[in-house]
Amino acid sequence: HEYELASETLDKILNIDPDADLEKILVGIAPEEPEDRDFLIEALGKSKERDNPSILVLIAGLEAQNGQLQQALNTINRALKKRANVTAFILMKANLLSALGDDEATLKWYDKASRKHKNNIEVRLSEIKYLIKLNKSEEALSKLEALLKKWPHEEEALFIAGLTSIDLEEYEKAEKYLVELRYSTQYQNEAYYYLAVNAERKQHFETAKAYYRLVDGSLYTVSRRSMINIFIAQNQPADALRFLTQERVNYPQHASFLYQAQADILKRMDNKKAAIRLLEEAIKNVPDDPELIYSEVLLLDPYQDRDKLDKLLKKLLEIEPNSPTYLNAYAYTLALQNRRLDEARQYVEHALEFAPEQASILDTLGYITFLQNDFKTSAQVLEKAYQISESAKIGVRYAKSLYMQGDLTKFNQVLQQLQKKHPNDPQLEQLKSLLLPQQMKKS
Repeated sequence: HEYELASETLDKILNIDPDADLEKILVGIAPEEPEDRDFLIEALGKSKERDNPSILVLIAGLEAQNGQLQQALNTINRALKKRANVTAFILMKANLLSALGDDEATLKWYDKASRKHKNNIEVRLSEIKYLIKLNKSEEALSKLEALLKKWPHEEEALFIAGLTSIDLEEYEKAEKYLVELRYSTQYQNEAYYYLAVNAERKQHFETAKAYYRLVDGSLYTVSRRSMINIFIAQNQPADALRFLTQERVNYPQHASFLYQAQADILKRMDNKKAAIRLLEEAIKNVPDDPELIYSEVLLLDPYQDRDKLDKLLKKLLEIEPNSPTYLNAYAYTLALQNRRLDEARQYVEHALEFAPEQASILDTLGYITFLQNDFKTSAQVLEKAYQISESAKIGVRYAKSLYMQGDLTKFNQVLQQLQKKHPNDPQLEQLKSLLLPQQMKKS
């Protein structure tokens, strides 16, 4: 908070080197509170070097943080008059114009800066990214093509050109740009992934699978999911299973994901028993993995596999005691079994502490309180769940709670809403049957 001393020290730095880059210093001294930033702006404004562009850009940054965008723009314009070629100054002005919501002025500034600084890749790429942000992809691609004529090996430009070409359905162009990045240390995985996407868009599915196989790193799981989807679309689930088994050998670090993917395919093939056996094997090989355990939980029958479910759900809560997903799963399982409802209610109420707006968790609480004959709480909770999700299943539960409360006016309103939103849903027949005794009584 010694802003006067900070200002004097900056003066000394700039006396030694008038062109010193103070950007990193700003990161170190910029206060978090607006009031403190005002004090620092005032101190810098009184310093001997207050007209130095490096000080002006510091002030502009602080003003922007304080929401004084127009003042910050005026300050950066003063800095640009003295140093018109500094990339950071050029981009800061563009960012301030954008923050002020003036897209036209921002584009004009970028266009002027790009033409004036034809050899500045950073400025030209920033203009291109802004055009893409404004959905001006054709213009962006045209500028990318011009840039790549001058710098044909500029990797970021090649990558953006590839993605923009895919968006514009220019698939041959996309391939041309992305192929250049196959040996890039920075973009290799992304290049393979989008080459696969590009091939898939062209319906060259074998080529797409070949590229997806090459993807690693952060895009590994999404690439394998896409590849599985191709196998399934080609009606080749057995080939997908064999591929995933080989992947477990090649990528043991992804074993959990691969086991789950195989179990999902077996489930799609109506072979739930094989899926459960596979997950049991997986849990032995990768113990204490909550996602594997939860995958098995989702496959088990709440009535026939009661003891096994209890064991697995307790294990999940030992591993992650505050997971709203696992707390809700245990609560809902107990509710389905209509046992230990007080314990189930504790679990789901604990889950809501971490995810208060999640419809599925609210639905579980509504279901449990309904079973406990606490119809008032059930109706309140299910009303909120229904408003969030508009699910027919939750709506039916909500209506039943209202009926059991004796609130027939609201029951009828909800029923009419459900009939309008879900006219052919067979669940609504349950609600219509509740009206029959009332109608018979009237007649």
